[in-house]
Amino acid sequence: MPFINIMVNTEVTQEKQLAVKTKLGKAISVFPGKSESYLMINIKPECDLYFGGKSDTPIAMGEVKLFGSSTRDYYEKFTAEFCKIMKEELNIPQDKTYVTYQEIENWGYNGFNF
Repeated sequence: MPFINIMVNTEVTQEKQLAVKTKLGKAISVFPGKSESYLMINIKPECDLYFGGKSDTPIAMGEVKLFGSSTRDYYEKFTAEFCKIMKEELNIPQDKTYVTYQEIENWGYNGFNF
């Protein structure tokens, strides 16, 4: 039950959104037991983001929510993949990309909770 929320301060074409979605769908499998089959992604282009007080360069903020928990090693692997995807597909420098993680104990889906 992963959810990835991405905010960027640049325009993102439909083609690029699909490329990001596809690559993140593969990257989520870094986490044991996670796959694209239950992955939900939100991509918000043209957000008012500032890094170091400036917004004159492409910036990305990613938020990843996982049902259950994981380890630092898997978070580091996913961070590397996330930053790589932002650079390759949206031309956002890795040093202008943040990603946070939240572990969720209770996750509702299809009328019930896990």
